[in-house]
Amino acid sequence: MSDERDPAFERALTQASDEHGLQVEYRDCVRPILRAPEEQWPRCCGGGCEPCNELLVRVARRVIAIRSGK
Repeated sequence: MSDERDPAFERALTQASDEHGLQVEYRDCVRPILRAPEEQWPRCCGGGCEPCNELLVRVARRVIAIRSGK
């Protein structure tokens, strides 16, 4: 992923978060996911975490899709 602080990235993160209902205060949790290889992305632990890792991964995938024009 390119520079996470560039305006296009920020727009993509905002859009993806809004689409999936991720609250503003959790958006920074998506950044480290995007820096890691996908096989290292977190999975749901079943512990009822808020936000669930599944939500963070959905947002990360959407960020990638938006950035690639999909």
